[in-house]
Amino acid sequence: RSYFCHRRYPTVEIRAETFNGSTHVPVPSDSAFLKALLFELRLIDDHIFVEHRDTCTRINHSSVYSVRTEAGDLWPVLAFQKSGLIYACLPLVEETLEPRPPLLTVSGLSQGLALLLGIVDYISPSRKNEAEMSAKIGQLRNLLIQACPLGTPLNTNIRSLNSSFDDIQEMPTDENQPAWRSNTYKGKPQVNVCITEKVKCMQYDKRDVVDMWQVYGAVNCKCDIEGSAPSVTLSLNLPTNGPPLQDIVVHHCVTSVDPAMLMSSSAEPLDDSVYNGPYKFPFIPPSDSFNLCYYTSQVPVPPILGCYQFIEEGSQLKITVNLKLHESIKNSFEYCEARIPFFNRGPIAQLEYKVSYGQLDLSREKSLLVWVIGQKFPKSLEVSLTGTVSFGTAGKEHPTDYVCTGNTAYVKLYFRIPDFTLTGCYVDQHSIQIFVPGKPKITASRELISSDYYIWNSKAPAPMVYKTLF
Repeated sequence: RSYFCHRRYPTVEIRAETFNGSTHVPVPSDSAFLKALLFELRLIDDHIFVEHRDTCTRINHSSVYSVRTEAGDLWPVLAFQKSGLIYACLPLVEETLEPRPPLLTVSGLSQGLALLLGIVDYISPSRKNEAEMSAKIGQLRNLLIQACPLGTPLNTNIRSLNSSFDDIQEMPTDENQPAWRSNTYKGKPQVNVCITEKVKCMQYDKRDVVDMWQVYGAVNCKCDIEGSAPSVTLSLNLPTNGPPLQDIVVHHCVTSVDPAMLMSSSAEPLDDSVYNGPYKFPFIPPSDSFNLCYYTSQVPVPPILGCYQFIEEGSQLKITVNLKLHESIKNSFEYCEARIPFFNRGPIAQLEYKVSYGQLDLSREKSLLVWVIGQKFPKSLEVSLTGTVSFGTAGKEHPTDYVCTGNTAYVKLYFRIPDFTLTGCYVDQHSIQIFVPGKPKITASRELISSDYYIWNSKAPAPMVYKTLF
């Protein structure tokens, strides 16, 4: 099944002609442009050698193409494939095209890419449902009228827009209503806030290699409040002696902020003058959910300390994994598991093991051990796994990794702790101020999630490529 949706902007084409002068190449008909683009992407006539397209001296290192048409070469055409669909646009170059300017100077490229990625985000969830896909692509033209009315993207979050044309015509008439409030809410006021912290970690269990970890936080809000420009103030709080928030980036709807809050940077050493809250954010919320702010923090310890060792003895591997939950961490998980992959080897043919806690499973392809620790660590807060593994003959279906060769290997942890943050950061519901009639319903939650949480084999050299990730 093929789909085709397009939109042209005559005003932009006139501007292009003005900017480009004698070097201007007009955009051909839709069918001619599509055929030329498919040819350039080698999706048609790929069995024919065409010098200007296929010569090895012309290797494209980006998604920006020069598309040959009867009137000349159209450049820059931004195009890429995703899940069987082609996304393309022709950004405006606000200068002459001869000689071609560097890509980094063409601001329209980044705008066009943001718009195309917004369309991908809107369409991709429906790619396996043909009826839903057809409906979404049918609505896309109307959505583009809102997102990019005159050729300049105003809102690249396509999913947040109204899909009916009637809604488009009902533009806000209140001059106080900010552009990011696309519609007004009617009903009982309610505010939902969720703090999500993700912890990245690299542990080596070596004297000469320093373990590293970092926390990244995001505060997501959904404010269903009546009015064209309702005012909300939200505060983030830290416990006594909690590590301060750093590298704070706020949403554009925030109306004012203490400059000291934004000055704390993780690139500089902490000192006593660092701002440690409370962190106040007055804002006029968008209609949809949004991330009010992002932050990092330098916490003193990672939540789970681990040691991984494996030694190769002939055709067998002897593995040992020890994990310890730090006593300051809430011992209540939604899930917690350690995955132990074996790269560049065959399927696991024989496995003998002992776990002090939890359950060990073997994946279907027999190249991954999944140690399900569950929702709690034992009272000792320590768990261990020992085992002996032997392998069969490797096939194409088994995982490979150019980094993890020989004894260089890792355990990767996956966990989520609800109602907990590593920094201790929380939202005081009583401190949320909403200047609208009626008593709003306020819901606040928080969570800690693992992200790239690695424990490397301490019996092998630590891979240099992973030392610089932080």
